[in-house]
This record gives sequence, structure tokens and C-alpha cells, in this order.
Amino acid sequence: MERAPLSAPAAPDHVSLSQRLARRGLDVTTLLLMPALLFVLALFVYPALYGFWLSLHPMNANGVFGFGNYIAFFSDPYVYGTIFTTLELAVPVTLVNIALSVPIALRVRHLRKQRLLTTILIIPVTLGTVLTAQGMLNFYGPLGWFNRILMTLHVIDAPVRLVHNFTGVFLSQIVSGFPFCFMLILSYVSGIDPSLEQAASMLGAGPAARFRHILLPLLGAGLAITFCLAFVQAFSVFPSAVLVGSPSGPTRVIAIAAYHAAYEQYDYSMGSAIAIIMGLVQIIVVAIVMKASAALYRGPAAGGKG
Repeated sequence: MERAPLSAPAAPDHVSLSQRLARRGLDVTTLLLMPALLFVLALFVYPALYGFWLSLHPMNANGVFGFGNYIAFFSDPYVYGTIFTTLELAVPVTLVNIALSVPIALRVRHLRKQRLLTTILIIPVTLGTVLTAQGMLNFYGPLGWFNRILMTLHVIDAPVRLVHNFTGVFLSQIVSGFPFCFMLILSYVSGIDPSLEQAASMLGAGPAARFRHILLPLLGAGLAITFCLAFVQAFSVFPSAVLVGSPSGPTRVIAIAAYHAAYEQYDYSMGSAIAIIMGLVQIIVVAIVMKASAALYRGPAAGGKG
């Protein structure tokens, strides 16, 4: 007796909308991302695109489309020099914060009272930029406690100028940026399996060798991300450069140039152009750092049974 050939099951007459969307990769979980996507489009993408469009319409060009603002920016050394001033501040601040955070995080992760010490170290984040600047003016100012103590001990004969200059802004960025770097690096350090260091120690590796060959490669990606986030935060410095710096002199950063163009000269087109340049510089630095970090080890940081 011959068997009837097998045939494919008949397709249902009606396919629901959810099933059709699921076939295209749009299930319920994916749709939950829509509010966040709309938020990003409304508050980040659209303002960036509008700012770029505005920067291409110079104020004195009678509505003519062009790159006049960018040409004017790079034609004035006093204006385009703010890029290098900001880099000279942001890059060293970021490197110092990371250099301070790594050894402290490596030490704190082994302590019993880790939460207490972590809370103490991140207190500056709760103070805010303005309060931090005010405290620095009272402590490091010419008549502040720092200079008074040194003069009382006859260490110095005249007050040391630590505010209203590049040093003041640098110290302010260290105070406000260190907790951010510390918390990020502590989270990466805590994820490294201690058995890796113990195994290296049993094989005769000293602290320096363990850090160089085990911890540093495993922290490579984390250090790169921390550098990028801390650099973007430091590069956008504005209140500190005004309050404890010299906004018309050595601490005239690019954010001040954008504010001056938009809200003092009322040239919103030029202000937008400077903001776009500011964003491009940050993207270039971040891209270089992320590209360099790819040379380090990117494997798992946790051990396991072989």
C-alpha cells in the first residue's frame, strides 16, 4: 500500500501583527527600547543636527549657506588656540586622575571597610563645581589657610598663587574628576579574579610583574573607557575655568569661546560652529584611544576551571 506524500503544513489564514514584527526582529522586548530611542533623538540627535545646520548659516552672510564660521574660527589664532588650551588641561587631568585611581582601587578592593572608604572618596561629587571652586578660593587663595600655614611655618615669604590661573583649574578638575575615575576603575578591578594574581605570585612574579602582565592587560579596555569618559568630562570644563581660572587668559577654553560667541556677541551660528568643532575634537581623541586599546588583551577577567 503506497503512502501519501508528505505535504507542508498549511499556513494559517491570519498572521498577527506581533508575529509579523517578530519575524523582522521587532518583538516586545525590542519595542521597549523605543521610548529611550525617541528620548535620544529628541534631546541629542535633533539638537546636534540643528546646531550643525545653524553653523552653516553665518550671521553676516545674509542667509547664504557655507562654511564661513569654520573658516573664521581657524583664521583667528586667539579663537582656535582654545582647542590646544583645552587639550593641555583635559589630557593631563585625565591621566593624573587615572594614575591616582588605579593604585587606590587596587588597595581598596582588599579592605574590609570598602564601602566606607568609597563613600569618603566620592564625597567631592556631591559638592558640585561651584561649591568646590568656592572652597578652593577660601583654602588656596592668597589669604587662605594653605598660604597662611606655609607662611606661619616660614616655608614661604609670600603667598603662592594657586587660583585664578591654570593651576587652579587643574586642581579643581582633579578634585571633581577623581571620584568618577575611581568608581569606574574600582568596578573593573573588582571583576578580576584574585586567583590569577595568586597563581602568578606562586610562580614567583612580584607585584610589578603581576601588575604589568596580568592586571594591566585585563584593565586595558576599562582604562580606555574610563579615559574617554573622564576626558569628555574634563574637555567640557566651563565653570571651573571661570571661577578659579583666568577666562580671558591661560584658561580660555573652547567652551568659553562658544559661550562668548553665542551669548555675548549673540552670534548663535558661530557658537554652534564652535560647539560642533568641540564635539569633533572629542570624537577624534576618543577614536584614537579606543583604537590604541585594541592592542591590549581583551579576554575574560575572571578565572574558571580548565
